Amino acid sequence: MTGLASWHALLAPLPGGAAPTRKPVGSPDVLASPEGAAIAGWEQLTLHLAAGQAGLRFLLVVLDASARPVAASDHVLFWSAGERPSDPRQIRQESIGGRLGEDGSFSGTCWLTTGPEPENDDPPQWESTSRQPTAAEAAALLALVAELVARAP
Repeated sequence: MTGLASWHALLAPLPGGAAPTRKPVGSPDVLASPEGAAIAGWEQLTLHLAAGQAGLRFLLVVLDASARPVAASDHVLFWSAGERPSDPRQIRQESIGGRLGEDGSFSGTCWLTTGPEPENDDPPQWESTSRQPTAAEAAALLALVAELVARAP
């Protein structure tokens, strides 16, 4: 992570005062549609943590109609200056996300995306790699889910 902001890390403990927001998983129009009926009553808990221009962390937990967590993700996005002032800013995103089983298990993916920030309307030229999460990463995400649910309004 050389040269990139490191004010926190993926799967890091939450700050003491951080509280998620709670809202439906879909818009009223979607939830009123026949297709939306399957997710009626489902909610999402989201938490955004920011450090100015240095980075952003976004956590998401999806709760089904019985308030059971069914999916979760943790994303950390960092920006850093290029080596020369004329270089575009570099982006690094670390993420973990997937499904939560009724038995408390986690099935998902970790991925890392890096590259220069696109300029103007240029298409992104990012490189992305994925891998299976370790048991420790899955356990850390499950602990974050429990903490986010406990802090939910």
